[in-house]
Amino acid sequence: MKEFLESQRQQPDEQGKQRYNEYVKQVTPTHSLWSQLIRAFVTGGIICCLGQGIVNYALSLGLDKETAGSWCSLILVFLSALLTGFNIFPSIAKWGGAGALVPITGFANSVAAPAIEYQKEGQVFGIGCKIFTIAGPVILYGIFTSWVLGLGYWVLKMLGVA
Repeated sequence: MKEFLESQRQQPDEQGKQRYNEYVKQVTPTHSLWSQLIRAFVTGGIICCLGQGIVNYALSLGLDKETAGSWCSLILVFLSALLTGFNIFPSIAKWGGAGALVPITGFANSVAAPAIEYQKEGQVFGIGCKIFTIAGPVILYGIFTSWVLGLGYWVLKMLGVA
C-alpha cells in the first residue's frame, strides 16, 4: 500500500520546476545594496540634522543640555507620530529603510501605526490590544538586555574589575 501511495504522488517535472523558478525570479524584487546604504545614510542624516537643529535651538533659548535633548526626543517622536497619522512616514521609511526606522522616529512610528490601523475596532480591543504589537518586543528585549547588562556590570563591580 505504501508503495502505491508513493507512486501516486505527483512530482513536478523538470519543465514545471524551471517555469516556477523563472516566475519566482521575475516577481522577487531586486535591490541594490549600495543604493539602499546611501538612502539609509541620507535619511538618517537628515533626521539627525533635524534633531541637532532642535537641540541647538533649545540651547539658544537657555535650556541646559539634558533638557534640550529631552525636548529634541519629544519633538522627534511627535513629528514621527504626526507623519505616521498623515501616512507620510511609511513613504519615508520605504525610501530610507533603516535610516528612518532605527532612530527614535522609527520607534514612534511602530507605536503609532498599529494604533491608527486598529482604531476602528475600538479603544480597548483595537488600540489597547494592538498598540504595542510591533514595539512590544523591542521594549521587552530592551528591558531584558539592560537588566542582563546591569547585572553583569554589578558583578564586575563587586569583583573590582569595573
